[in-house]
Amino acid sequence: MRLLPTLLCAAALTLSAPAETFSVGKGAFLLNGEPFIVKAAEVHYPRIPEPYWEHRIRMCKALGMNTLCLYVFWNFHEREPGVFDFSGNADVAKFCRLAQKHGLYVIVRPGPYVCAEWEMGGLPWWLLQKEDIRLRTNDPHYLACVGRFLKRLGQELAPLQLARGGNIIMVQVENEYGAYATDKTHVANIRDLVRAAGFTDVPLFQCDWSSTFQRNGLDDLLWTINFGTGADIEAQFRPLKAARPDSPLMCSEFWSGWFDHWGRRHETRDADAMVRGIRDMLDRGISFSLYMTHGGTTFGWWGGANNPAYSAMCSSYDYDAPISEAGHVTPKFHKLRALLQQHATAPLPEPPAPPPVITVPPFALDRAVSLFDTLPAPKPTETIRPMEAFNQGWGTILYATQLPRAAKKGETLAIDEVHDWAQVFADGKLLARLDRRKKEFAFALPADLPAGTKLDILVEAMGRVNFGSSIHDRKGITKQVRLGDDVLTSWQVFNLPPEHAFAAAKAAKPGAHPSGPAYWVGAFDLAAAGDTFLDLRDWGKGMVWVNGHPLGRFWEIGPQQTLYLPGCWLREGRNEVIVLDLKGPRSPTLQGLGQPILDQLRGNLSDTHRKPGQALDLSGERPIAEADLRAGGGWQTLTFPTPASGRYLCLEIRATQAPGPAAIAELDLLDPDGKPLPREDWRALYADSEETRSANATADKVYDLQESTFWQTTPEAKPPHALVIDLGAERRATGLCLLPRAEKGAPGQPKTLRVYLKDSPFRL
Repeated sequence: MRLLPTLLCAAALTLSAPAETFSVGKGAFLLNGEPFIVKAAEVHYPRIPEPYWEHRIRMCKALGMNTLCLYVFWNFHEREPGVFDFSGNADVAKFCRLAQKHGLYVIVRPGPYVCAEWEMGGLPWWLLQKEDIRLRTNDPHYLACVGRFLKRLGQELAPLQLARGGNIIMVQVENEYGAYATDKTHVANIRDLVRAAGFTDVPLFQCDWSSTFQRNGLDDLLWTINFGTGADIEAQFRPLKAARPDSPLMCSEFWSGWFDHWGRRHETRDADAMVRGIRDMLDRGISFSLYMTHGGTTFGWWGGANNPAYSAMCSSYDYDAPISEAGHVTPKFHKLRALLQQHATAPLPEPPAPPPVITVPPFALDRAVSLFDTLPAPKPTETIRPMEAFNQGWGTILYATQLPRAAKKGETLAIDEVHDWAQVFADGKLLARLDRRKKEFAFALPADLPAGTKLDILVEAMGRVNFGSSIHDRKGITKQVRLGDDVLTSWQVFNLPPEHAFAAAKAAKPGAHPSGPAYWVGAFDLAAAGDTFLDLRDWGKGMVWVNGHPLGRFWEIGPQQTLYLPGCWLREGRNEVIVLDLKGPRSPTLQGLGQPILDQLRGNLSDTHRKPGQALDLSGERPIAEADLRAGGGWQTLTFPTPASGRYLCLEIRATQAPGPAAIAELDLLDPDGKPLPREDWRALYADSEETRSANATADKVYDLQESTFWQTTPEAKPPHALVIDLGAERRATGLCLLPRAEKGAPGQPKTLRVYLKDSPFRL
């Protein structure tokens, strides 16, 4: 009882302490009434093991940041409708409080859509169970689900707003919506739901690109701009300064690096260029958030995908960020820290020591069981339906039937469509592998098959598209399977989810060596735990769990060949490992390395869209348009003299604005109403030159919806340059829009351009 007055006195002192204030002033942010430049580190709590959260926060503090910026991942918190999880690695409020403990403010970006190279851009898969759902629109069902989530999130985070004694200084409304649609009513609806969730005491803002921010800009929201390393800072902010001359300027995503795709070269961005961009912004008094400061790991099945062209993300989200995937300093860290120290009022704290790193000697996974020998109970369906229809969100799904008739060698088996990687078996024998990345949806049967043959189609969901209209990305087989002209029916469907409990229940047998899809089980012993990197170079394609934790996907094609295994998930003594390999290992052994392998491509992978000796023949072809483009950045529109129709588009760059490689960042064809035609079915057929040695500057970048990526020819290639695209169907077009690179001076910008459009393929 003698302690009570002391406690009451302490409480009174706490309550009487003045709350801090953060506001949007004329040309500047104001913290407690004084100008404040936000120096934010983008970090994502689900991509960091919860025991390491504080370490990564201290790393950001030592780098010189004063704020953390974070997405909230709706599908990570509401995996089933109405069932919420804010515990453990999902305890976002704890993450914010840890930031406050170390004197850092927080910017919250609750979406509901976040992109982030995350499964479905953060939207829950179960939304797709409603067949007519219209995501990111005013669809009443969609908005009701969004409102339920934001209300629950508000219970966690609204009390942590700065004015209430917390450290949250701003909250974002939606995310880059101008790159998706033009609908101010929808953005206003999301704004109202954010406010209704309790975020009423902080400025609300919306972010977009310089080319799209005015499409949905609301008068009562702050506007911020996203762009990446190397961009022309003055040009990026020029439209915003013209539209809102008194607004504080902020780059809400300054991309420090880029994300990796399976089967593509490991992405890096220049450290000096990153530091120059941040110095330029600081010299101008511009706030920024460095995306990413620490990328971390997309553990488990949470990796997303881009489309077009479909390409799934690697498990590593290292992002070539200043703080590495495992929380280590990098050369980028040191260079940026030196700059930010110049803008600090006191010496920056030293970075904390990283968690210890260990190696693990090779060990065998000595128990195994074929996937086909341990199937769950089937679900019958007369016609093909996607994974969501069987109440499965992620993982692998098996469709099985019997052929109703004999099939001849060479007859076509077509699957409409494979989402995303399939293996087809006849009576247990592998017939084909189909890859959505390559638009492989059909094949010729390699042999005669009698009536009654058991047909198994095993489909792995690689990650739902996280950007653009393709987020309506149902998995498994989305429509039908045809043998010749016959639609196959009478299916048995087997759900194979990726949760550890499902994998651990498999009765793996000692000494078994199944071929094809199988679960493999083993263990290793440790005297002391530490971070390590599991070496998957002897394995095919699948997923790994260690001590119940899903580490992520692996795929022999690379570029990622290791999986980050945090030491906080290991223990002294025995550690259990399960591997689902859908192809089968060359050797069922693993080891733990002291360094990751993130840059090793393997297999017969074509980096370019030009076969050896291939050349485009345009003799006899007549262009539908020819023009000299103006010099300078930004979108340019070329209107055709008369509307034209065709399926095959060819751009011929006859000359560039300056000597050197040619480059195009984005390309749109315009329909008769002057609106961009859909690009989801576009496919690059040919490019005379593509730079794949120093960058992933391949031809498909002109339609990948990303303004910061680009097609670029090699330095030694001379004009004319040509790019041929299959539009997927005949299209009627009245013009095109072209965007050069975003860097100062628009390097590689075309000058003289010819456009061809025709029904039949060009001669290659």
